[in-house]
Amino acid sequence: MSDLLPLLVAVPILGSVLALALGYVSARTAWPVATLVCVLQLGLAGTVAARVFGEGRTLSYAVGGFRPPFGIELVVDGLSAAVALLVALVALGVLAYARRAGPRSPAFSAQYLLLVAGLSGMSVTGDMFNLYVFLEITGLAAYALVATGDSGRAAVGALKYLIIGTVGASVFLLGIGYAFIATGTLNMADLATQLAAVGYDSTLVRASFALTVTGLAVKTALYPLHTWQPEAYASAPDSVSALISALVSTVSAYAIARVIFGVFTVDFLAAVPAARTALLTLAGVSIVAGSVLAVLQTEVKRTLAYSSVSQFGLVVAGFAIANETAVVGGALHLVGHAVMKGGLFLAAGAIAAAAGARTVDQYDGLAARAPVLSLAFATLAFAMVGVPPAVGFVGKWYIALGAVEAEAWPIAVVILLSTLLTLAYFARLVERMFFRGASAVEPAPGTAAATDGGSPRDVGVSVGMVAVVLAAAAVAVALGALGAEFAQLMQPTLETLLQQ
Repeated sequence: MSDLLPLLVAVPILGSVLALALGYVSARTAWPVATLVCVLQLGLAGTVAARVFGEGRTLSYAVGGFRPPFGIELVVDGLSAAVALLVALVALGVLAYARRAGPRSPAFSAQYLLLVAGLSGMSVTGDMFNLYVFLEITGLAAYALVATGDSGRAAVGALKYLIIGTVGASVFLLGIGYAFIATGTLNMADLATQLAAVGYDSTLVRASFALTVTGLAVKTALYPLHTWQPEAYASAPDSVSALISALVSTVSAYAIARVIFGVFTVDFLAAVPAARTALLTLAGVSIVAGSVLAVLQTEVKRTLAYSSVSQFGLVVAGFAIANETAVVGGALHLVGHAVMKGGLFLAAGAIAAAAGARTVDQYDGLAARAPVLSLAFATLAFAMVGVPPAVGFVGKWYIALGAVEAEAWPIAVVILLSTLLTLAYFARLVERMFFRGASAVEPAPGTAAATDGGSPRDVGVSVGMVAVVLAAAAVAVALGALGAEFAQLMQPTLETLLQQ
């Protein structure tokens, strides 16, 4: 069964080449090829996750038959299985949405699958240098996807993303180099042993931790390292905004957890309290600043982008607290945020196509023009706020409870404050949608009469687009009901990650 692990990376890479080659023979073949590859990827990820959770054990694969620590190792435990499955599921859902919403060019399909390959590789690698390689594959594909927008704004957003993302990746690579100098190994499991042997008081070890986490914090878009994110999300095509908001920062935050627990371990946090304090401070500032900046936005996609800055602060706070309750909350919120935020970006894109509304003011009276999409958007928004029984509530509850158990009172207060701020920027949208008359602002040309109850062919919103948004809203609620089961499935992995 472990032989399936390399296929999680190889299949989307080969699919990317095939989609590009066949797409230039006939452009119509690119989307079906990409869809078939994503279906196969979902089957592979589902099979691997079923094996990991069913047997309660970790799967591994030595690439080329070279055993670690000298060879490259792929490793899947409960956390990485959940992330790999999430990548495959979201990628398929967004691709279904993109069938009508676009882009649909062969180059887009190839870049899309390359991004899936990079994200999957980040999820399953057990080697620090290969984590960097897959991080760069992910970044290059994401930069190109953002630039697929027709406007000059998309090109500027992609360029800014490229420059800042390259700096973040370089800082991360420098941290890996320090770890290698200190230990002579790159395998994560071997690094955990060797770093402890070198000593956590070593300057090289501490510098490695600071640089690797900072580099990944740039990719995760924690405040104040977030500056690439709002314009990249807002300027990209709606399908791309949904994909990168749901997955790119999500997998980068997962990589932070993998570095903290799989490489440096909780013993490092215990031996270097300043590291834990720095992480919690960074997370707390990100939670508050992201929420405040979201409240100040007038463009819906920028509001959602700044919301992600806040939500990933919550996730990293859960990982930094580093007790079982908080880590469960961080992992659950990581998965839940991908579904909720991806669904919100898809809903915002469908609303723009159906009613021409892209700013907060243009959401006035939207429920009368696009009732189904408005209901789905409101459901996802309140799930993000943390209204029970949605996953947003369960993830925040676990993180807050973990903060109380660890007596991290400032973080507990910040979580409560962030919930109120999240309510502020989502409630104003919902209030405009359901309790105000139609906006006097003119919608985009050709969409003034559009509603999500009309003919998809006429209004530019297909049944499939609406179905994907509704599915995201349903999953966000269902995941909340399954929070306890998720915690139980994660138990064997948590015992390994948190052992001291």
